[in-house]
Amino acid sequence: MNAEMLSFSPEQLLLQYGPRIAAAIVIVVAGLWLVKMIKGVTLKAFEKGDVDPTLKSFLTSLISITLKLLVYITALTMLGVEMTSFIAILGAAGLAVGLALSGTLQNFAGGVMILLFKPFKAGDFIDAQGHAGTVKEIQIFVTVLKTPDNKTIIIPNGPLSTGSLTNFSKEATRRVEWTFGIAYGDDVDKAYAVLNRLIAEDDRILKEPEPFMALAELADSSVNIKVRVWVSASDFWGVFFSMNENVYKTFDKEGLSIPFPQHDVHLYTTND
Repeated sequence: MNAEMLSFSPEQLLLQYGPRIAAAIVIVVAGLWLVKMIKGVTLKAFEKGDVDPTLKSFLTSLISITLKLLVYITALTMLGVEMTSFIAILGAAGLAVGLALSGTLQNFAGGVMILLFKPFKAGDFIDAQGHAGTVKEIQIFVTVLKTPDNKTIIIPNGPLSTGSLTNFSKEATRRVEWTFGIAYGDDVDKAYAVLNRLIAEDDRILKEPEPFMALAELADSSVNIKVRVWVSASDFWGVFFSMNENVYKTFDKEGLSIPFPQHDVHLYTTND
């Protein structure tokens, strides 16, 4: 309290600063009520938009804290407190922290983008950043994968959100593809009939789209038949492995050979 203020009587001080104090109180009360209303509207909007719970909680808290800070700064300004220097210092500190944590902020921004746009979700099988596995958890800064051999892979969200990735679980169905070889001289039509029978016997293979089968290549050691079918995404590997086994067992029973690479060597004798 300076000498000028001491020269005023309590009545004069009340008349001079009372309106400012009252206005500051009104700003704080009304501002906090408005912040509460905005937070409620934001929460409803996030729920309607099916935003991830982790991101929803973080963003609503961030919005609430930022708005409350603005309310208090406005109230202090109304009281005559000089806030320009404080805001400048706060901005400089924020810039310094931002530069120091640039990688972390990039991962944070990537996490927000992933949780907002949902290129994948927990439980999806993805291939990204040189790693493939099932998404176990999506955090604000990192995504955790579990590989088929039970390894845990932690990928920063920054490069994950900006790089390319393959989501094998995004669609409900997937196409399974094989190339089966038979020997030159084997009956191609019989091979088609056997393959169609094996496909029909597997209930996991979808009728639509229809299975595709064609002679794909006259290779060095085999006549290759390309087979494509559609299955539910969860049945992909089960169908793939079982068809390989069934073809191997059935072709042999049906007299169809599965050739392996070989070379015929012809020797000629000459009379010198």
